[in-house]
Amino acid sequence: MTIGWRDDLLTGVAEVDDQHKELFRRFGELLTACNQGKGGEEVLRLISFLDDYVVKHFTAEERIMRQHGYPDYLEHKQQHQGFVRRLGELKHQFRDEGAGLSLVITTNHMMIEWLSRHIEKMDKEIAKYVK
Repeated sequence: MTIGWRDDLLTGVAEVDDQHKELFRRFGELLTACNQGKGGEEVLRLISFLDDYVVKHFTAEERIMRQHGYPDYLEHKQQHQGFVRRLGELKHQFRDEGAGLSLVITTNHMMIEWLSRHIEKMDKEIAKYVK
C-alpha cells in the first residue's frame, strides 16, 4: 500500500478532506525526517504538530457527527481516542529510542493500518450520512 495521500480516500466533505491531506503530508514529513536522520528537535517538532493537529481534526469530525446526529458517534470517538493514545506512544517511543527504524515502522503502521483504513471504513460512512 502506498504511503501518502490517495484520492480514493476523499470523503466529499471538504473540511475533513483538507485535514486528512494535511495529516498525510505531515506524517510524510515525519517519515522523511526519520529516514534522513534529521535531528531530534525536528522530529519532535513534527510529532508535536501531529499531536495537536490530530486533536483539532478529530474535534472537527466529531462536531460534524454531532450536528448531524450520526448514530455511530461514540464508536467513532473511541477510535479517535485510541489513535491519540497511539500518537502519544509514538512520542514516548521517540524519546526512548530516537528516530530510528523502529519509529519509521511504527509511523508507517499508523498511517497504513490505522489512518488509511479508518478513513476508508469510518470517515466515508460519516460523509454518506451527512450528505
